[in-house]
Amino acid sequence: MSKYDYLIVGAGLYGAVFAHEAKKAGKSCLVIDKRDHIAGNIYTKEVEGIQVHEYGAHIFHTSNRDVWDYVNQFAEFNQYINSPVAVYKEELYNLPFNMNTFSKMWNIRTPGQAKEIIARQIAELHISEPRNLEEQALSLVGRDVYEKLVKGYTEKQWGRSCRELPAFIIKRLPLRFTYDNNYFNDRYQGIAIGGYTQMVEKMLAGVEVRLGVDYFSDREGFGSMAEKVVYTGQIDRYFDYSLGVLEYRMVRFEEEILDLENYQGNAVVNYTEREVPYTRIIEHKHFEFGNQPKTVISREYPSEWKKGEEPYYPINDAKNNELYTGYARLAEAEARVIFGGRLGEYKYYDMDKVIEKALETVTRELN
Repeated sequence: MSKYDYLIVGAGLYGAVFAHEAKKAGKSCLVIDKRDHIAGNIYTKEVEGIQVHEYGAHIFHTSNRDVWDYVNQFAEFNQYINSPVAVYKEELYNLPFNMNTFSKMWNIRTPGQAKEIIARQIAELHISEPRNLEEQALSLVGRDVYEKLVKGYTEKQWGRSCRELPAFIIKRLPLRFTYDNNYFNDRYQGIAIGGYTQMVEKMLAGVEVRLGVDYFSDREGFGSMAEKVVYTGQIDRYFDYSLGVLEYRMVRFEEEILDLENYQGNAVVNYTEREVPYTRIIEHKHFEFGNQPKTVISREYPSEWKKGEEPYYPINDAKNNELYTGYARLAEAEARVIFGGRLGEYKYYDMDKVIEKALETVTRELN
């Protein structure tokens, strides 16, 4: 007989929510993770008294009241509002694109003036059917915003020219004609006080967790330990890449402790020039309004992903989506396995959407 009801492969947010709900329903769970820590990519660690987002900035935001109430069982959230700053050459701009951005760019004051400039620039380009990402972006925001704030950043993020990227990657580029630097429109926003790791610890309280354990080192043995497997790893790896390898982008983080109280005055500063090798610098203390004597910054360098490295962002273009559809069909035939999360479903998820999907799946499973 199996020892556990569920083997959960991955101690990230999806696996932790599933484990918490399953345990609450009286089910036995074993959670394993190949890393030496829980919380997956939302893992935070304390450095110089500062909670450092080890795998990039994670700002919780949602319009779903049920999800907001759910996470508040496990952590108290502060009132952090994401208001990034973009640096282009020696110029600083507020993000998202709003009246502060346009006022700085064109020395104007009113929404009417901004709309007139953008409409004129779009009309001058005569783009009726965008053939690539560059033409799509130009047809949405005009030349100035594209050249200064979209082009270089996007090319660094994807590792190729905007003219080589498909138009559908940018379906829209929101333009706000108000003086509002709040990046998200969601009603509920904030950062878990004390970091996300302790939040996931509370979700996993009372659940058996084994770290530094690779599921693929003894797949058959692990599979025999439970009635069902909840798998949150790469779906193509689960099937031994039998249909081909799904593509991802990855990010390298360069962390530095500085003997300064305040390095850049903002948590998130984007560098939009193609020539600057990193996309942004995160100053972690500002997520929790810290006043520690030192500060910790992280530079982010996007790069191509190779098998064996940590995947971050699925490349959801037509080719990869078609390949994933093939794997999804194989997954449907695995009666004892539930595939979930960013890697298991080959989909970029914000944190609230991960929780929504995990709750939906575990509710269906337990009922």
